[in-house]
Amino acid sequence: MADEKKPVNLPFTSFNFEILLSLENDNSVICQAAFSECDGLEMSMEIKTIKEGGNNAGPIHMIGPVSYGQLTLKRGMTDSFDLWDWFDKVRQRDKSGYYASGKVIMLSSDNKEQAAFVLKGCLPVKLKAPSLNAKEGMVAIEEMTIAYQSLNIMRPDK
Repeated sequence: MADEKKPVNLPFTSFNFEILLSLENDNSVICQAAFSECDGLEMSMEIKTIKEGGNNAGPIHMIGPVSYGQLTLKRGMTDSFDLWDWFDKVRQRDKSGYYASGKVIMLSSDNKEQAAFVLKGCLPVKLKAPSLNAKEGMVAIEEMTIAYQSLNIMRPDK
């Protein structure tokens, strides 16, 4: 019997990713931009510490609330004003629904999905235009910050 080799699992890479944002009420796409940086996929749990009288072994740690970071997207390029329009809708408190759902998809070097971070309850916090330069010819977004209410990971089907 010949030795069968297991396929080598390549490590996750962070240089190839895709950002998708859509409004939660009607699933209309609001992000059709490519960004060079994405940061802020994080969650942290607050731990409540209780010191029990008579228990000299140490404190008891209880699970507390979970808080989430803010997604920061930098140096984006697009040919649409969808993100600006979304920010404007939220700013004017348009009643048609302005929360968005998002996905940050990590892609392998051959563009296969490795994992996806799923964001719910997204709201724009900051939208910054790039410095204007006559040498450049693209509509760009220097930085966008998005607050979100939940973060989950979605594993690809293997």
